[in-house]
This record gives sequence, structure tokens and C-alpha cells, in this order.
Amino acid sequence: MKKNRREIRDLKQLKEQLFGIKQVVHHTKIGNLWNHEAAVRKKLKVLTEMDGQSLKGYHQVYKEYRDLLDEISVRLLEDYNDKNNTSFEFDEIVQSHLPEYLSSGILTALVSSHIPNLMADSFKTHFPKNPKDEYQEARNLKRKIYLHLGQTNTGKTHRAIERLKQSQKGVYLAPLRILALEIYERLNKEGVPCTLLTGEEEVIIPEANHQSSTVEKVNLDQTYDVAVIDEIQMIGDYQRGSSWTRALLGLRCSEIHVCGALNAKEILLEMIKDCGDEFEVIEYERLVPLVIEKEPFNHQDTQEGDAFILFSKRKVLQLAKQYKEMGINASVIYGDLPPEVRKMQYYDFVHKKNLILVSTDAIGMGVNLPIRRIVFMNLCKFDGEEERFLTSQEVKQIAGRAGRIGIYEVGYVAGYGRSYSFLKEKIEMEDDPIEQAVIGPSEVLLQIEGLPLKEKLALWSTMPVETLYYRKMDIRDYILVLDKVRRYKLDEYVEWKLMKLPIDVHNDEVLSTLLFFIESYFVQKVGEVPRPHLGEVNLSNLETYYQEVNLYYSFCKSFNIEFDVEWVYDERLRISELINDLLIKGRY
Repeated sequence: MKKNRREIRDLKQLKEQLFGIKQVVHHTKIGNLWNHEAAVRKKLKVLTEMDGQSLKGYHQVYKEYRDLLDEISVRLLEDYNDKNNTSFEFDEIVQSHLPEYLSSGILTALVSSHIPNLMADSFKTHFPKNPKDEYQEARNLKRKIYLHLGQTNTGKTHRAIERLKQSQKGVYLAPLRILALEIYERLNKEGVPCTLLTGEEEVIIPEANHQSSTVEKVNLDQTYDVAVIDEIQMIGDYQRGSSWTRALLGLRCSEIHVCGALNAKEILLEMIKDCGDEFEVIEYERLVPLVIEKEPFNHQDTQEGDAFILFSKRKVLQLAKQYKEMGINASVIYGDLPPEVRKMQYYDFVHKKNLILVSTDAIGMGVNLPIRRIVFMNLCKFDGEEERFLTSQEVKQIAGRAGRIGIYEVGYVAGYGRSYSFLKEKIEMEDDPIEQAVIGPSEVLLQIEGLPLKEKLALWSTMPVETLYYRKMDIRDYILVLDKVRRYKLDEYVEWKLMKLPIDVHNDEVLSTLLFFIESYFVQKVGEVPRPHLGEVNLSNLETYYQEVNLYYSFCKSFNIEFDVEWVYDERLRISELINDLLIKGRY
């Protein structure tokens, strides 16, 4: 009965969202439609799971979402035909590849429509039925996995890092570059030589046996004594989750410490038991109590140590400017901000040069800060696909940043407007468990002959996963990159490396820079990659330029091209100082 009530509530919410989504889609330019297409497909998947429950109005809601997906997909296909001088028919593709269309989208269905059935047999011989069997070296080891699970700010990672420090050879895997940098600095400061490796930098300490890196950069060919995988709940993320799955399944390490939210517990135990590994579960409780304020937040009640949470860069900068005009300086944190700038902003907050912090949910997986109170200024966020209410796990992840032993012995949570009931419910409720871990394609794809890489990716994504607690990642970003570089007729291994570069493929300027690098190095064969250049100095241009410098580094590193690494590091610092100066002066 409880489950049925929940499905009635979810169906009602989906119905209420429909009109707004339609309005947004009708006014969205073609380049931004991909996110809406993925969001509508996700809602159709939720609706499909409700089928057979005899919910009033279900079939009409499903039909309207399906009609909307078709409308979006027709526009996307027309754009594809225009750009590629083709004449593919929507109805023909969907009729012959409906499952692929509903699960992976029109572009994947289009690619799949050209794949010979014979290739499917080749895939079955190259990819094992169970993803764990791709990592035989790890399966041959006796591994013990310690699950450190609980809310934010409970000492999970600290305990795991203490064990890492005692090992002869170890690795820490972070969700963010700034966290990898924090552990790298901490270990070296505490007398444990440690190397830093991320997609944007490499700092080799000659005598080091320890490494701190982003999870995507883990080397599964190395053997470690102790490994720490942080923020394991990311294993369910459609875009990045496959990196956590790969690390957990593939690490050649006898002692692995996994840190994260409690709602990952069941999926982790399924995977660990299936691998035949030993395990121990350690659950953590907050040492600092969390109090939810009943009264709506009032700006006149702003106090030192407050952190205001909004869910867009524009809103963050607006509020920070508003406080500056009131004579209150604020540190500013949001996703596009370079790690070097974040460190500068953190420093000013920690040392009370800035009395408050204004941030997106980027602080949810960030450095621990002396925050007295978290103030939610919004309860909805755009997650890259749709505008939606925060989940209980997201609320806890952010709210848990309030309170710090020895500084603020009680953490407070407040909200703007009528938010008390919402926040109380989300903080007190049990999180929805993560039901499936995300898997990604491996380089085994390159061993299969007879198809271009894009078609092989599409076929991989549409083949069913026989182990129920895994699902395929969303490959649309890979497909977009491969479609852009198709005209260069590059070697397949080069294409693989290009699609794996850590870039925002939806930033047209950054994508254009990538194509410029490809044109220069692989087509014109100039011998070196031209450095990017900064145009007008403003916040937006500086942030994009920083991404282009990062791309320059990653591109050269991936293809072993000689470049001046010191220029990259110096230029990043120069950009970061310029950005920080603009933030300090309120010139947004």
C-alpha cells in the first residue's frame, strides 16, 4: 500500500511537470534539446515501471510524454539530416529499433539501424555476461573491502586516510580534482610522500609510493596495499558512475576502503559478494547535532559562518553582489570555478576575511569548512536534464556541511520561504537506495573489427546487461564527440582517446577549440598544438579560457605531444588570480 501511494504521488508530480516541460521544449534551440531528450526518456522509464498498477490517468500521461519524446527526436533528426546531408526517416528508425530508441535515444537508434546482426555475436565473445569478469587479475586476489558509510561530516574519509597513511603503497581516488589536491597536500605535509595525478595535472614526487588522483585516472595495472575510494554513491550516476564501478571491480588491492552515503550499501554488498570479496560495514553517525530552524530565513538575520545554497552560477553571483552592497563580503563557490580559485575563496572564508559563503551544491562534495548554518535559498535544481526538487540524499549531503567540532558544536539548517517541512522531511526520511551501478565501455571495443567506433558504441549501449544490478552509462556525449570528429577520418584509437578527454562537450567554444587542435595536429600536422588565447577579460571568458588551457594540457598528454607544462601551470594560476580578483571586486 505504501508503495502504491508513492506511485500515485509520483504520477501526479509527472503530470504537473508536463505542461512546463512542453513549454520549455517548444522554446529551446536545437543545440540544447539533447538534455531535454534525455530527461523525457528518463521520465518515460519511470512511467514504464508504473505500468500494471491500475493508476488513474496513467496511460494518458505516458502517451503525452511519449509524444513529447517523438517531437523532440524529430527535430533532432531533422537537424542531423541537415548537417550531414542525409535523409533518414524518423518512423522507419523507430519502428525497427523501438527498444534502442526508448532506452538510448534517436541517435543511438539511428546508428543501430545500420549495424549488421552478425556483429552482435562478436560482441558476445568479447564482453563477459557479468562486468566483474572483465577484471580477472582482481578476481584472482584475496580482497577485503571496508565500507565506511554515513552522512556528510562524520569522519568516514578521515578514518580511511589514516589507514592509507600506514600502508607501504596506496592510492586515494577522489570525485573532484580539488579533493585529490587536498589529500595530496595533506599526505605530503604529514610525512607521507604522495604523487598527484588528475586529468589536468601531474605532480610526481620521486620517492612517493602513494598517489592521490581523480577516480577516472586510476591505474588498474598497478598493485596497491591499501586503496580509498571516496563518494562511492556516485556509482549510480549516469555520466560518471562507471569510473567508480571500474575502480571497485578492478582494483588490484588486498585492502580497499570505500567511503560514501548509506544508500549505496545494498548495491555495494551485491557487487562485493558477487566478486567473492570479504567485507566489513562501518556505519557512522554525526558527532555534531543538526538543528532545522522552523522560521523562514530573513536576510537581516545573516550571521558569520552562514553558507547560502543556490543552484545556478547566476543566482550565486547575484546574491554575493547583493551582500557586498550591504557591506558583507562573501566567498563564492560554483561548478565552473577553477580549483585554484576555490582554494582562494575557501581561504578567505576560513580566515574570516569573508564572513559568509555563497555556493551551489558544489560544496556538497568539497573541502570541510567551518560552516555554522546552511541556508537553502532554493529547493529545486537543474540537474543537466531537468528542473526538479532536491532528493533526500542531496539535502543531507549539503546540510551535513553545517557544524564543525571545536568551532561550531551545533550545525543549523534553514531555508528561504516555506521550506521547513520540506527540509525536515528530506533530512529525516530514509534515502532511496541506489539500485544499479553504472558501467561504461572498455577498450575491448577496439578489438572488434568491421564497424566504426561510433556504431560499436551504439551497439554496446543497446545490448542488455544480464546482471540486474548493473546498467549502461549514457553514451550520448561520446556519440556527439565522435560525430563531430568523423570528417577527419582518424584512427579508431585516436577517436577513443578524443571522446575520453575531460571536457564539457556542450560548451561550443571548448568544443571548437578541440576541433582546432585536431585540425592542427592530425590534419595539418604542424608538429605541435597551438596554445589557446584569451580574448576580452571578463568572468565568462576567463572561465572558458581556463577550460581551454586544461584541454590543451589533456590533449597533449593523451597523445604524448611535447608542450611547455610550466606555461600551463603558470597560465592557470594567472587566470585564477584574475577570476579571484573579479570576484573580490564584485565585477561579475
